[in-house]
Amino acid sequence: QVQLAESGGGLAQAGASLRLSCAASGGTFTIYSMAWFRQAPGKEREFVAAISRSGEYTYYADSVKGRFTISRDNAKNTVYLQMNSLKPEDTAVYSCAAKDGSIYYRDVMYGSWGQGTLVTVSS
Repeated sequence: QVQLAESGGGLAQAGASLRLSCAASGGTFTIYSMAWFRQAPGKEREFVAAISRSGEYTYYADSVKGRFTISRDNAKNTVYLQMNSLKPEDTAVYSCAAKDGSIYYRDVMYGSWGQGTLVTVSS
């Protein structure tokens, strides 16, 4: 199983930008599709974005489409989430996840998870 470690969370004002990073270790990064999920206080975890093994394909939740961009650098074993035009409703713990094989949006399909990084957006 690959190990994942997120970084880059913090406090931001509405309209600002943040970039999250997720570094992978202990596995062959290029066999994994990667995704970001988030969980707000008192809510269920929800899908944010996913990227295919090569980075050719991406998929976004409607709530972040046009504002967030997922990307990966396979040479650095890292996946990123660029978050622009942040809104207070984006406040959540953001976790990256790895899935052996094809891109998908359901969390139950992902076998490796990071600890998460908190993003707080103030109005």
